[in-house]
Amino acid sequence: MKIPAFTLPAPFARIGSRLPQLPPTLALVAGLNLALDRLLPRDALEPLTGKRVLLKVTDAGLALRFTFGPRGFRPLLDSQAPDLTLSATTRDYLALALREEDPDTLFFSRRLLMEGETDLGLLVKNTLDAVDWDGLIARIPLLARLAAAQQGASLAPH
Repeated sequence: MKIPAFTLPAPFARIGSRLPQLPPTLALVAGLNLALDRLLPRDALEPLTGKRVLLKVTDAGLALRFTFGPRGFRPLLDSQAPDLTLSATTRDYLALALREEDPDTLFFSRRLLMEGETDLGLLVKNTLDAVDWDGLIARIPLLARLAAAQQGASLAPH
């Protein structure tokens, strides 16, 4: 599935920045913890232990603060300076997750910004690059059916 180019309208960012950030942060942390050990190798993430990460979704006005520790990912409820800040639009994060774009391309085109400890940014990038997304899809029946349906739809004559 190719994600069309889009940016959320400016009012989304203004509204999103005024809303509590804990609910979307909890959703992100829950997803990361589900992926932990299945997709994200815990030992590779050790350098991230105790580091403060801020994930900004610029067009949605979201600022999701979290950290990694011995028990996995957890939200941060304060506004202390992060060790690493990643900033991109909703569409660019989706493109990364679906592997339509690679982090280097987004970084060099200034669509993915990294600020702070660059070695942490490289760790995050390399960890995401190492994830076997196809293997995950094959192990989860619902995702495998969706992927097969999507591939069948793209092969069908139009």
